[in-house]
This record gives sequence, C-alpha cells and structure tokens, in this order.
Amino acid sequence: MRKMRSLLFVPGDSEKKLAKSEGIPADVLILDLEDSVAPQHKLTARGQVVDFLKARSVDHHSQVWVRINPLDHADAGADLSAVIPAGPDGIVLPKPRSPEDLDLLSARIGSYESEYEMNVGAIRILPVATETPQSLFTLGDYKKCGSRLAGLTWGAEDLSAAVGAITNHDEKGNWTQPYQLVRSLCLFAAHAAGVPAIDTLYADFRNMEGLERSCAEARRDGFSGKLAIHPDQVEAINRAFTPTAQEVERAQQIVALFDANPEAGTLALDGTMLDLPHLVQAKKILLLMEEEGE
Repeated sequence: MRKMRSLLFVPGDSEKKLAKSEGIPADVLILDLEDSVAPQHKLTARGQVVDFLKARSVDHHSQVWVRINPLDHADAGADLSAVIPAGPDGIVLPKPRSPEDLDLLSARIGSYESEYEMNVGAIRILPVATETPQSLFTLGDYKKCGSRLAGLTWGAEDLSAAVGAITNHDEKGNWTQPYQLVRSLCLFAAHAAGVPAIDTLYADFRNMEGLERSCAEARRDGFSGKLAIHPDQVEAINRAFTPTAQEVERAQQIVALFDANPEAGTLALDGTMLDLPHLVQAKKILLLMEEEGE
C-alpha cells in the first residue's frame, strides 16, 4: 500500500494548475472532472487530464488519480473510456449510492484493462462514500468489496444539500452532530474493510491553524490522511500524518519489549501498562515509517 497522507484536488480544466501540480509534494494528485469543472468545460478537462496522464514520467513522485463524474451522470462513461487507457493510478468515485456502485465501476475498469492489455486490477478506487443519504446505510458493506478498494473518504457538502441543511458547521466551526456521525461511520467502515480512512477537506485554505487542528483531530481518531483543496495545505497535512521521532522511538520500544517477552499479555514501560492494543498501534506506526521511506 503506497502512502496516502495528502490527496490534492486539481481542476482538470486548468492548464496552469495542472502544470503547477507536478511540483507539489502531495502523495496523491486527484485530477478532477467533477465538481470543480463547469458543464461547458467537461470535454476540455477530460482531454487535458488524459494529456497529463500520458505525459507524466514513470518516476513521478505522486500517485495520479482521476475523480470522474458519478456513475449515473451522463459524462461518466466518456470519462472512463478516455482516462483508463492513459493509466491512472486510481479512480475517485463521487456520490456512490452503495458499495454496489464500486463493484460496477470495478467491472467497467477491468473490461478496459483487458481490452488495452493492462495489468488487471492495478487501477484502484477511492469512493467518496457519504455524499448521498442512502449511502450511509450500506457503509459496512464496503468490507465485501474486492482488492480495488483503496480506502474510504467522506464528504459533507453534497449530503448537506441533499437533506436541505442550512449549514453543516456550528458557530465554533465544528461539524454539527449529523456530520460528526457521518465522519465516524466512514472511519469505522474503512477500518472494518481493512483500508485507510481519509478525512474530508478543510475548506478554509487560508486558515493554517485551523487546518493543523483538523489534521491533529483526524489522526487522533484514526484517519490516515486528508483531502486537500489547495497546494498550500499539502505540507501541513503530510507533517500531521507522519509519526514524530518520539512516536517512532516509543513504538520501537514497545515492539522490542513484547518481542523479548512473547508469552506476556501485559507489560510495563515507563510506568505505563501495555497490552495487545498498544502493540498493534506501535506496529502501525512503524509500518507508516516504512512507507515513508519508500
């Protein structure tokens, strides 16, 4: 699994932003054909995204994904037939109604991979899993999806519009209760499926203090990365989702302690009692650092 700390949206209809994105240290670039592109620019965006994919070097530092239009949108088929032969690393699926949409998309991608003699299964899928009201009731079923599932992320804006919410934030800028629930459901559905949970974007891109707080809360709760809407957000997100030297050192100590005492269920370190969940978390931290070093 390649690291997915920062996932930056890049409007597919902007030549300037596409060109600039090559120098941005995002783990994933998401070339957007959906919400950031006006209907009259969809065709242009599709062509520019394909050109970008074909022109990228094999050692490009970022993964390059494409957010297509929803499967029930008139442009979805044209998006797929254009971008899949160009070999994106993955497809971001907006507004899925259920995990069945991911299965349908997976089958379509597989057909193109076979047709163009590509490595079948290489192109993975990241659903924005909470953008329709009905989607919330089948989040647990993503664990039944196949190996194309790369993670789960969530969104609040389309969901808010769908239910007629006046706002999804309170007076302090925090998510209101319905969207706190949605965030939590996405988090647990991702872990139930054994894939990374990716937190939604922080819209106020000029507020770096707020972004850092949002990232810290997301990592605290079990998210592995975060969507970004502006290049200036990327480095802060990368820092937030990279274990600190102190965290790595303590994780190494915990793993070493359990390795030295394989029959122990509970051990003490610096006055703190440790058991199996602490060992599991320590191993996850060390795995993150291995991915960082790749």
